[in-house]
Amino acid sequence: MTQSRPQRILVVRNDKLGDFMLAWPALACLKSAHPDNHVAVLVPTYTAPLAHVCPWVDEVVLDPGGAAPRRQQKALLAQLRAGKFDALLTLFSTSRIGWLGWRAGISLRMAPATKWAQIFYNFRIKQRRSRSQKPEYAYNQDLATALLKTLGQDVPTPTPPYWPLPDATRDTQRQRLSDELALPSTRPWWFLHPGSGGSAVNLSVAQYVDLAQAITLNLSISPKWVITYGPGEEPTAQSLVETLNAREVDAVLMPPRASLTDFAETLAAADVFIAGSTGPLHIAGALNRPTIGFYPAKRSATPLRWQTCNAETRRLAFSPPADDASASDMSRIDIAAVASHIADAWPTPTATEETLCNR
Repeated sequence: MTQSRPQRILVVRNDKLGDFMLAWPALACLKSAHPDNHVAVLVPTYTAPLAHVCPWVDEVVLDPGGAAPRRQQKALLAQLRAGKFDALLTLFSTSRIGWLGWRAGISLRMAPATKWAQIFYNFRIKQRRSRSQKPEYAYNQDLATALLKTLGQDVPTPTPPYWPLPDATRDTQRQRLSDELALPSTRPWWFLHPGSGGSAVNLSVAQYVDLAQAITLNLSISPKWVITYGPGEEPTAQSLVETLNAREVDAVLMPPRASLTDFAETLAAADVFIAGSTGPLHIAGALNRPTIGFYPAKRSATPLRWQTCNAETRRLAFSPPADDASASDMSRIDIAAVASHIADAWPTPTATEETLCNR
């Protein structure tokens, strides 16, 4: 197919951090389709720092939110009109954004065909995401594919990592942590994020203590545990470190980081990253780090729906037994069985990439 002219594309994913990280495969698809495509994203202030470092994004537009003063709403509309975008792709459809795109004069407006917000879009794609039949990032990629076909552009097939940091960045982050925490290079570094950011259903701190202890006992090389945390979660993380050390599990607290981007790049140093379905887990997935995720069994939040976007050989996921009565009861997860499964799947994950790549 002969490539069409380059396009100016505005992509909207203006909700939580994890949702935005799962948009990166779609952004990679749009940017890779034509060398001169201009890809802009409309994001909230919270996720903007990572949007600025996303290699598939040329422009970051801040969304003040629906509750912002009228002058900010008018300024956003003026900015979108001035952008002269050829297409609007809303990955999560809302009536506010649909109406904004229509008023901005964007001629091609595409979104999932959900709720009454779809009336503002002239291209609507049926996805039925609530059925959770594929990963969220795959639903996003399907929308990007549909948009590129509508624009007459070839559809590329980008592969992980969707945040391809230079090897030197990972080396720098590992040296930095080694200097800060005296982490030994001869042992694997397992990062554990016990917080949820107030959104995801997660294991309890007591379960994470049992998990780290059981994994340590099951592995042939004892890992060094690095406990991470988000805003307001440091006391919980510190308590976890102290409890693990009391049980003779070698754990340290990640030092404070200056920014969200600084924190995210530090995750590149992890040999394994463990968390619930939170933003940090999906950052690690975009970096193609090995991930272990914990999810409820309810249909809207399954391991399949909120799968990390790293390579298939680099992710494990666990849920409680699936039944309607207690699908979100994470206490029903058998921690001992999970630890045994992890040790069988990844007996010696270390900084050496081949261990996981060849499984």
